[in-house]
Amino acid sequence: MPGENLSRDEARERGRLLSVDAYDVALDVRSAVASGAAAETFRSRTTLRFRCAEPGASTFADLLAPSVTSVTLNGRELDPAAVFDGTRIALDSLAAENTLVVDAQCAYSRTGEGLHRFVDPEDGEVYLYTQYEPADSRRVFANFEQPDLKAPFIFEVTAPEGWRVLSNGAQEGGAEGGRHRFAVTEPISTYITAVVAGPYHYVSDTYRRTFEDGTELEIPLGALCRKGLAKHFDADDVFTVTKQGLDFFHDHFDFPYPFGKYDSAFVPEYNLGAMENPGCVTFREEFIFRGKVTEASYEGRANVILHEMAHMWFGDLVTMQWWDDLWLKESYADFMGAFALVEATRFTNGWITFANRRKSWAYRADQLPSTHPVTADIHDLEDAKLNFDGITYAKGAAVLKQLVAYVGQDAFLEGARRYFKRHAYGNTRLTDLLAVLEETSGRDLAAWSRAWLETAGVNSLTPQVTYDAQDRITELSILQEAAPSHPQLRPHRVAVGLYRRQEADSALVRYARAEVDVSGPRTSVPELAGLERPELVLVNDEDLTYAKIRFDEGSLATLRARLGDLADPMARALCWAALWGLTRDGLMPARDYLDLVRRFAGRETDIGVLQSLHGQARTALEQYSAPAGQEHATRELAEGTLHELRLAPPGSDHQLAWARHFIALAASPADLQLLQGLLEGTAKIDGLDVDQELRWTVLEPLAAHGLADETVIAAELARDNTASGRRHQVRCLAARPSAEVKAQAWAQVVESDVLSNALVEATIAGFAQFGQRELLAPYRPRYFAAIEGVWRERSIEIAMEVVHGLFPSWLVEQATLDAADGWLDGHPEAAPALRRLVLEKRDDLARALRAQACDEAAGLRP
Repeated sequence: MPGENLSRDEARERGRLLSVDAYDVALDVRSAVASGAAAETFRSRTTLRFRCAEPGASTFADLLAPSVTSVTLNGRELDPAAVFDGTRIALDSLAAENTLVVDAQCAYSRTGEGLHRFVDPEDGEVYLYTQYEPADSRRVFANFEQPDLKAPFIFEVTAPEGWRVLSNGAQEGGAEGGRHRFAVTEPISTYITAVVAGPYHYVSDTYRRTFEDGTELEIPLGALCRKGLAKHFDADDVFTVTKQGLDFFHDHFDFPYPFGKYDSAFVPEYNLGAMENPGCVTFREEFIFRGKVTEASYEGRANVILHEMAHMWFGDLVTMQWWDDLWLKESYADFMGAFALVEATRFTNGWITFANRRKSWAYRADQLPSTHPVTADIHDLEDAKLNFDGITYAKGAAVLKQLVAYVGQDAFLEGARRYFKRHAYGNTRLTDLLAVLEETSGRDLAAWSRAWLETAGVNSLTPQVTYDAQDRITELSILQEAAPSHPQLRPHRVAVGLYRRQEADSALVRYARAEVDVSGPRTSVPELAGLERPELVLVNDEDLTYAKIRFDEGSLATLRARLGDLADPMARALCWAALWGLTRDGLMPARDYLDLVRRFAGRETDIGVLQSLHGQARTALEQYSAPAGQEHATRELAEGTLHELRLAPPGSDHQLAWARHFIALAASPADLQLLQGLLEGTAKIDGLDVDQELRWTVLEPLAAHGLADETVIAAELARDNTASGRRHQVRCLAARPSAEVKAQAWAQVVESDVLSNALVEATIAGFAQFGQRELLAPYRPRYFAAIEGVWRERSIEIAMEVVHGLFPSWLVEQATLDAADGWLDGHPEAAPALRRLVLEKRDDLARALRAQACDEAAGLRP
């Protein structure tokens, strides 16, 4: 990987020197349906026209390819052996105007980077798609791989006859001889170009809109997936959300969608959630649901659709200069996606999901030693790859939500409109966005930017309340704190809510509210003085700001006793999130958090919040509970979960969520016997449909406990001999409690590159099972011995998966922390991105040890 890296300084110098006028890229992918070595590469021919500000200067083009057939610069043939080193093509003696032609054999990908080739095990059909961000288009065609060197693109793809082929532009004419030529694009960056090709199932629709001036816009819509998924494909819902999003963004952006058509391609073995390629958005095919899922899954898909659509303006139309300002597109897309979700679709509780899920991702990332400002310092492409994180996405979006509260929604959206008009098809930096927002809001945003965008870390806000003899508030203040490592205190616009019961057994409801600008370590809220004593003080009610929320002692006691009585779903979600923060920080014992989940999760009405609670409860059990009490805690949590499962309305989302939670917890002989009965049809829970996806979910814990061997797993694959079934099978096989099984799984992932990206992910997921510590203990030293070689020899996507997924988190003990520290101390010169991944996992482990110590101390309480 080091030879594939590109530094910011190199990109800046090349950007100063060059302007790109056009790309004409011809790909011949007919080899995709061949077999053996013939199916490993495809022909790529690129004609690149560009200008040079300093004639006579030298530069380089980017290309990752097994071989280059020819290189021609301005009619002069260059020796590929002399100018191509495997990653770059040296270009000397440039003219003012230049034409570069590169003919190469590029490699199909099995890692989801570049042009990925997938063979469907169900019917043998071959499917192709591209994925480039941040810098993998150079695996498909020669280019200048940096976001500020935009240009119009023409793609031509020669494919097997009968294939459907898509790119960013609309296809021009027919496909005689399998040759597909596409319309020239607007100027775009290399990383958002795209090609999708194969015998895809395709559905079409049209979006129409008439603007106030009478002009009409018509956008052809397409949605596609593998033929094997067609029977599950609910394209109508995809189109509904797509049209709702286009309406919303046209209402607010005053800049018509600029990229012609809008295809949504659901593709196999995809590493990401989705990618905003203009005119040809790609999504992971898991968004096509093969079995029953909860409404939270449909909401999640809708949010991703709208997130990618927001990118058509924030990211595609106007693009960051370099990856330092990645947030300019990702934070905005995350915020605008949630905004559109709530305002334009049926998912009107989307801000609750944002508060509960997206921000918890941000809070975790912002407390890691690798935390960084929203606008980051990205030295090179490896840095960029790791900065697609909870800060760039979710913290940035939360900060923008705070900005809307600060400057007002109208000023915020008018700033966006001016930004698009001023910088259309160009590149920008932070200062460009702040300039338009200052214009529209009339506020000086320099101090706001320094506090929120240019410094790292998360503040804590705690209420401090005093009362008089009549139980009325004499003073309510908000205390703001920051971690010593990141001591910045910030301005916060917050709402403070006071809650109490109207009657002894009634719900907790808000009876008073005040908004205040928090600044400095202590801020008084005079509007609430004189009011009767609340049972709960909720700082950051309505989730206006980004901060960890704490409670005064009385409020915490109320939540311990009556959390389920809190009527407002947003307030309840915020309290759950704050309690989880206390648990992660080692301020609330894991046993107390699990007790709250057992007593109150059954009353949670929001299905997304409930599913989050289930996941957090399992983390608390496996990572934060004192080891001596884990067996008892598992049994208690499983018993409570089974109770809620039997109480849930038959066929409901809540029933399915409780079923999945129970399956994940099952460990006792009785629980495992119930799972076997559900799989074999001898046990039944009214209303619970044990469909194929749920069957695989049930099979994994049975395999992990030695109750489903290779024969049973093979029989299940025979029932579901599909790409999805294959992934499930691999995961179940790796879960089995056998030293030989673990050795084989380790070898396949770490010592071989035989598995595709999706099967690497599935193998790792099966390998690391809670409850198999003794089996996995030998892999602690092997992990630290292997990771430098993995990082050096594998693609960055696979290397990241291995380094992150196989870190010995299953051994939460001081010896693992010492091993991580030993590796970090002994490898100061290791790749910074690799060190960052290890440092983050080390920090998670240290946090788990602190939480376990808190939980153990609680067990000693009289």
